Amino acid sequence: MKRFGVSLEDNLLDELDDLVKKHKLPNRSQAIRYLIRRNLTTEQWETNQVVSGCIVLVYDHHKRDLLNKAVDIQHQYHHLVLSSQHVHLDHSNCLETITLKGKAKKLKELADRLIGLKGMKHGQLVMSTLG
Repeated sequence: MKRFGVSLEDNLLDELDDLVKKHKLPNRSQAIRYLIRRNLTTEQWETNQVVSGCIVLVYDHHKRDLLNKAVDIQHQYHHLVLSSQHVHLDHSNCLETITLKGKAKKLKELADRLIGLKGMKHGQLVMSTLG
């Protein structure tokens, strides 16, 4: 662990303190680490590095052929899919999470195809990093 000093304008320091409170971080140092890691993850995604992520989907399982289409698409990207989990939210609605690893563009492509299926109620790609 290395220590260093940082000079910030008053308004920027106030923004940092607000971030600490908003995310319930223990201190400013942890907030700076959080911002650096978030920035590095964004760069990895923007430069098409090998990354990890998760697609979250919510849909009505009564929609004709929706699940079959979603599974067919996942099979086309089988080399990216690490696992999937299917949860019954209620009588009609299901939530599926699909854990992924691969080139960022391919993960986005897969997410867009799944989220874009007719009948999907909600979908989101959660972008992460390998470490």
